[in-house]
Formats: sequence, C-alpha cells, structure tokens
Amino acid sequence: MAKGNYVDGFIIPIPKKNKAKYLKMAREGCLAWKKFGALDYKECVLEDVAPPYVALTFPKMAKTKPGETVWFSFIVFKSKAHRNAVNKKVMTYFTKKYGSDMGKDMPFDMKRFAFGGFTVLVSA
Repeated sequence: MAKGNYVDGFIIPIPKKNKAKYLKMAREGCLAWKKFGALDYKECVLEDVAPPYVALTFPKMAKTKPGETVWFSFIVFKSKAHRNAVNKKVMTYFTKKYGSDMGKDMPFDMKRFAFGGFTVLVSA
C-alpha cells in the first residue's frame, strides 16, 4: 500500500443482492480517485463476521439486516489538503458525467453509510 498521511474510511452495509452493482460503482470510483491523485483505494468485504474475542462486531455496529454484509473501504492521500483537492476533482468529474442524478441510485441505504477522515499516526 502506498504511504500517506490521511485516509478517508467508509463502513457500508450492502445488500448481497446488490454486490455486482456496488462492485461496478466501486471500480469506477477506484479509477476516478486514482486518476485524480489518490495514493491507494481499497474496497473490502467482511469475511470474519464474528471473531470470538470481540464484543462489538461490524455487523452489529452497522446494524445490518438479513441479506446484507459489511464493506470497509478506504482511500489514501498525502494529506488532508491533498484529499480535499482530489475529492473536489472527483466530484466535478462525476457531476459532469452523471449530472444531478449522481447518488440517486445507490446500491445501499445512504442513511446507513458511515464516513470519516483520519490522520495516520502509525504506518509501516
């Protein structure tokens, strides 16, 4: 993974029936973020659902419903300022491509989509 000092992270409960639709969207997002300067872009689907030594699992935290799974996604940037510049270009790109319809047909419930921007404190 490319080293960076800032990460945007996402937790998204996605219906399993929408996996192909989400993957298509994620691949397009990956290409756009990398094109405009992101250092790395990852989309990860939950595999180890309930390790025995953890009290709060991702499915509980994300309040998944039957037929849903949790995705953990992250994008790596040089800094918060770099993130802001890249995201501005990405949003302009997608707005030009999709217009006002951008975001209206998501393969998941946007009200349960979690996002945060993180400063990297430890990195190998």
